[in-house]
Amino acid sequence: MPIVQIDLLEGRTVEQKRAMVAKVTQAIQETANCPADAVTIIIREMPPAHLGKGGKLRSDV
Repeated sequence: MPIVQIDLLEGRTVEQKRAMVAKVTQAIQETANCPADAVTIIIREMPPAHLGKGGKLRSDV
């Protein structure tokens, strides 16, 4: 039972997340040789002020 966690900045549409879940599920299904209903995907969204990279907040870029 694969569990995948994906962290994203806020701003994707439901359609984008739906497509991502479908493609990630397919990739896991093919490589881990398991049924699609065994794959769980958790999407965690965060505001840009909660991510820092290169010494700067993403909201400041």
